[in-house]
Amino acid sequence: MPLFKPARILAAALCVIAAPALAETRVVTSLKPLTLLAQGIATTDTTITTLVPPGSSPHNYNMKPSQRRALDEADVIFWVGPDMETFLSRLLAGADFRQRTISLALDEPAMPESDHADEHDEYGHEDEDHHDEGHGHHDHGEGEDPHIWLDPALAEQMVEKMHKAMARQPDADTDALGRNLKQFKTRMAATEAEIRAKLEPARDISLFAYHDAFVRFAEHYGLKLEGVLTLNPELTPGARHIARIQDQLGQGHHPCLLTEPQFNPGIWEVITEDLDVTFSVWDPLGTDVEEGPEGYFEFQHSIADAVLNCLPEQAEH
Repeated sequence: MPLFKPARILAAALCVIAAPALAETRVVTSLKPLTLLAQGIATTDTTITTLVPPGSSPHNYNMKPSQRRALDEADVIFWVGPDMETFLSRLLAGADFRQRTISLALDEPAMPESDHADEHDEYGHEDEDHHDEGHGHHDHGEGEDPHIWLDPALAEQMVEKMHKAMARQPDADTDALGRNLKQFKTRMAATEAEIRAKLEPARDISLFAYHDAFVRFAEHYGLKLEGVLTLNPELTPGARHIARIQDQLGQGHHPCLLTEPQFNPGIWEVITEDLDVTFSVWDPLGTDVEEGPEGYFEFQHSIADAVLNCLPEQAEH
């Protein structure tokens, strides 16, 4: 049996020592849409864990022990902010997480106190005459509408924040992250152009949504969103608001109600009874979208496809 010479052994050892180990970046996101955005720019040495599973509420979700461990071990944590993932608010404000947590919420001023009170009254059933069109405010019960990932322009800002946070990590491949960000923006521009073209036949359809998650997408693409059933899906809309929505549905041009799989259909079935309304299901959390670098763009297309299902030749009554 041949014997290794000491010089050869030493050279082999030096090669092992010199070979750089890949430094894994551990990312935790609160919601799947944030995972899709992070995957759009992440490098191959990044692992991404999503906390809230499909079908669960980001407001009152109870984490599993394994998910809490993932948070403890995370290099960076991405969430929208306390208006969306309320179950994380107290935890992420603590000293153990504060420096590793990135809120992707918009840096916009809060609504004036009087506006807060009016919106709360409308959906708290004390002053039901304030809200006229259902989409005059971005609201999720209180404050600014937190569904920011649904607007491609805002999603691009979110990705830029993610890029900065990932690039600050020790041993981050900043060149690869920069290339991925550039490619993401190019792909985003192409996706927006594709969606605007495919949505052209649906410009004149009177769209209605179960709650205000759809507002940002509709406004970005210039869709005709005429009413929202409730600004807070955890509260039942008032009788006057329901009557107003029914009138709008009855007067709409090929009215279509965009429903969501997360919510019980009982309310909109009652509201639309005896009305000629079509239905289409869309999912603001992208439950069925395949994860990966192309995931966010497929997510945007899935929303556009839900709108196209409202066309008279496609729609179901």
